[in-house]
Amino acid sequence: MSRERLVNIFSLRKTVRLSAMVVAAGLLGAAGCSSSSSTTTSSSSPSSASASASASVTTPVGTLTVKQLIEATTLKHSFQPGGTGATTTEHLTQPDDIVALGGNLYVGFQNGVGSQGEASTTGNLDSTLVELTTTGSVVKQWDLTGKIDGMGADPATGTVFATVNEDNKSSLYTVSDGTVTHYTYTPSSLPNMGGTDAVAVYNGQILISASAPGTSGKAPASAPAVFAVTLNTGAKTAAVAPFFADNATATGVNGTSTGKKITLALTDPDSNGVVPSSSPGFAGDFMLNSQGDEELIFSGAGGQNLKVLKISNSVDDIAWATSASGTLYATDSGADTVDALTGTFAPGTVYTAVTPCNANSAPSTCPAPGFAANSLGTINLNTGVVGKATVIGPVTPKGLIFVP
Repeated sequence: MSRERLVNIFSLRKTVRLSAMVVAAGLLGAAGCSSSSSTTTSSSSPSSASASASASVTTPVGTLTVKQLIEATTLKHSFQPGGTGATTTEHLTQPDDIVALGGNLYVGFQNGVGSQGEASTTGNLDSTLVELTTTGSVVKQWDLTGKIDGMGADPATGTVFATVNEDNKSSLYTVSDGTVTHYTYTPSSLPNMGGTDAVAVYNGQILISASAPGTSGKAPASAPAVFAVTLNTGAKTAAVAPFFADNATATGVNGTSTGKKITLALTDPDSNGVVPSSSPGFAGDFMLNSQGDEELIFSGAGGQNLKVLKISNSVDDIAWATSASGTLYATDSGADTVDALTGTFAPGTVYTAVTPCNANSAPSTCPAPGFAANSLGTINLNTGVVGKATVIGPVTPKGLIFVP
C-alpha cells in the first residue's frame, strides 16, 4: 500500500456507503479485446495484446453482491498514549491489508498510525492484527507497534507476515501458532532508503516490496524494488538482499513496448503476490505492483526474466478468482469495514482495487476530476486495460483476497 496522500477521501467513502446500490459495471476482455475503462476516470488504455499472456482471458459472468462482514467500530484495543502513562481504549479503524490462512482471515487495522510509525491524533502507536472467521467472528487479535501496511501468509509454515511503516523505520512481524515475533531488518538502514510493504512467499523464499524509495535520503537508481529476506529466529533479525532492482531490464508485453527491452524506473513498489497456476497469463510468476507508475512487473525464479505490463490506471491489491464459487473479501478503509463479495465467478478473472488517487499524476487533493475514489475493477492481462467489476452494494476497496 503506497504512501498516503493528503486527500479528502474518507468523508466521500462514508457518503458512498449510504447509497442503496453502487454499480461499477464492466468486464475483463477476451484475448485481444479491450474492456471499458472506469466511468469516473479517463485514462487511455494500452493498445496491443501481450505476447507473453497469449492465452485467452476469461470474461467474468454474473454480478457480485456486497455484504458487510465486520465493522471496525465493533472492535477495540487498549494502548498507552505516546507509549507511556495510563492505558486508554478506543475502537479500531482503517482496515487495510488482508490475507487468508488455515481457513481464517487476517486483517491489519492501522488505527491512525503514520507511515513512519508516528502516533495517531490520540497518541496511539499500535496497529491491530485481527484474526477472523470467514463469517466475521473474531478469533484473536494482537497489537503491533507501527503502521501495518503490507501482509502475506505462508501455508507451508502456517505463518502470517506483517510489515510496519511503509515509508521509513520499517520492520517485520510474524504470527505463528498465535505467537508474535518481531524482526528488525539488517542492514538497519535499508538500501532503498525507504520502507517495506507487501509480503509473498515464492518457491519458499520470502519476498517483500521495497516501498517508498528515497524517503530518508537519495536512493540509487539501482535500489532494490523487492527484497529477498532471510529470517534469523535466534537473533530476531531479517536480512535483506536484492531480488530485482528499480532499474532492472524487463521485456515489454503490451502497447508500443511489446517485445522490446525496457529499463525500468520504478518509484512506487507496493503490493505483490504469486500468480496462481490457473491464471490466463503469467501463471506461476511473482508479481510486483508499482502502484504510482501504473506498471505490473512479473518475474521468474531468482528475479530473472522480468516482464512489464503497463496498465491503464493505478491499482492496489490484486486477487485472482481461482474457482466459480468462493468469496472475494475486501477491506474498506474509509468506511471502516471488511466486506464479503459473492456471486458467480469466472475462474481466471483478475480483480483489483482501482486507486486513481495513488497514481503519480494524481493531484494532491483527491478525489478530483478525472481521479475518482477507489473502486473494484478487473485487469486484462493481455492489454493492461483496467476495467470495471459489476457490484451491487457499496464498496471502496483497498485490500483484496479471494477464497475459493
